Amino acid sequence: MEQTLPHRHDGDREEAFAAALQKQENFEKVAGLFRLLADPSRVRIFWLLCHCETCVLNLSAMVNMSSPAVSHHLRLLRDAALVTTRRLGKEVYYRAADTPAADLLHKMIEGTTAIACPEDAAAVAAVPHTLDERAATGEARVSPEQLEIIRRVHDTLAEDLGQRITIDELSRRFLMNTSTLKALFREVYGNSIAAHIKEHRMEKAAALLRESGAPVAAIGAAVGYGSAGKFAVEFKKYFGVSPSEYRKGQK
Repeated sequence: MEQTLPHRHDGDREEAFAAALQKQENFEKVAGLFRLLADPSRVRIFWLLCHCETCVLNLSAMVNMSSPAVSHHLRLLRDAALVTTRRLGKEVYYRAADTPAADLLHKMIEGTTAIACPEDAAAVAAVPHTLDERAATGEARVSPEQLEIIRRVHDTLAEDLGQRITIDELSRRFLMNTSTLKALFREVYGNSIAAHIKEHRMEKAAALLRESGAPVAAIGAAVGYGSAGKFAVEFKKYFGVSPSEYRKGQK
């Protein structure tokens, strides 16, 4: 629809700009990106992924947030096509998308805050990060046979988060003494068995709260918490809000 301005100060130029303003969807798209980056934690995560590719656990350590909270921000960034992923074995790695929008936002963040890529970024990128990379350089302290067992332990625990399996049960099932089992698990996954599986429980609980209408107590039971009160306490430690508040916020 052609728009006629009350006064003509600049020939047809003003009217051309006025016509462009009618394309509301373009400005909605920009506003959506700005809303997405209105959270400072999300900006930090996006900026970091503009400079390196890494996993959730490393991101959590660098930004001092729980893995479920980081996963929540990553999901939003990925839905907006600002972040991409690749899978290597059981591990998923995240990086900023190679798109004009992501590049422009990266430059805007650095230009606004006067931060820049670390001078030793090349050296950082050359350091092996994954267990497979460290194994190739001889730095890993886990043999291929032990690595296979630990990954099976992980999969056994992650397959049914509603089940509580003790370290002793795992030790008997996989024929490995408990001390070695715990030490190797930490070497492979960067965290204790209990802490790592707890992160899986919280991530699954958050997904169920977002995607289902199941009662909070039922969701707690599904991820291994027989007590709804205990589940609510642990969930709030990770996300800073109760399960009910989290669900309401997602809606």
